[in-house]
Amino acid sequence: MSRQVDSNIALLLDGLGLEGEENDFSDFSIADQNSVAESQGITPTTPSNFIPILGRNVTYVVACIIINEHNELLMMQEAKESCAGKWYLPAGRMEKGENIVQAACREVLEETGLECCPKTLLTVETAGGSWYRFVLTADVIGGELKTPAKADKESLQAKWISNLQEISLRSNDILHLIERAKMHKQSQPGKTWHKNILPALTPHSKNLMRLVIIIKKRSTNRMHVLLSEKTSIHFPTCDINPAKSVHSTLRRFMVEMFGADVGQHRPLGLLNVEADPSADGCCLSLLVAFRAPLEEVPIIGKCAWHEIPMELENKFLPMITTKNSTIELHVVR
Repeated sequence: MSRQVDSNIALLLDGLGLEGEENDFSDFSIADQNSVAESQGITPTTPSNFIPILGRNVTYVVACIIINEHNELLMMQEAKESCAGKWYLPAGRMEKGENIVQAACREVLEETGLECCPKTLLTVETAGGSWYRFVLTADVIGGELKTPAKADKESLQAKWISNLQEISLRSNDILHLIERAKMHKQSQPGKTWHKNILPALTPHSKNLMRLVIIIKKRSTNRMHVLLSEKTSIHFPTCDINPAKSVHSTLRRFMVEMFGADVGQHRPLGLLNVEADPSADGCCLSLLVAFRAPLEEVPIIGKCAWHEIPMELENKFLPMITTKNSTIELHVVR
């Protein structure tokens, strides 16, 4: 079992999906969360049997940031009546039957005329627990830049932009993403930035948050990871509550495992994203680090600490000390 745990850690550190896990098992389901809320006198707003259905109660958006060799940014001019003439990144909602990478390629082609090859997830944004935007970087591999003569309902045209001050943006919410993409362009993936990671094609019928919680044991100075011992041994996993922010869901789950006085900890970013069009859910693997040593962090849930090999510990250490060594999780609200 120890070998399987270490193997799964290695897969997550490579941004890959997990093998042999019960994909949709949750230690803290919506029903569990509702029971906790009711015990505190709060009326839940999410049905206990909530299942995400794309286009009905969950929205997945993709956005693609492409920067060419001249440091110019690929932008499209909106055709929609509500924002016609304004400029934005190629972006849009995922459709049934396509994965995140396919959706990004389709949006870029429809809105700019160019064919692209996505390179890595840059950021995952969430608003509540029911809206997700998957932001990728990509390289152009073909096609022709859309001119005003080819304007359609998808866009009026596309351009390579060197100075954003020259255009009128549909929204400033993409400025942070563009800045990150420019930093990433100048970085060394795997050294000063996380390695290139694309979503793993692992199906999930729920929206889940898998926690990889790391801590140092003072007496041995060795790193440990938390494992749930409910059913089979696995990383603690909870349903993402569509009515709450992801940070709120994280806080409630941590209290469930460690009690209301849970020690100081911080979410560092995502190790991977798992999603497949055969189901409408997804799983975000979030790395969380405790500041306090293991000896000072009592567990009240059915969990246990597992000491990891030095080889894996050495891979985790840069993620604790180096910015941008995990995929950014940006919680909008």
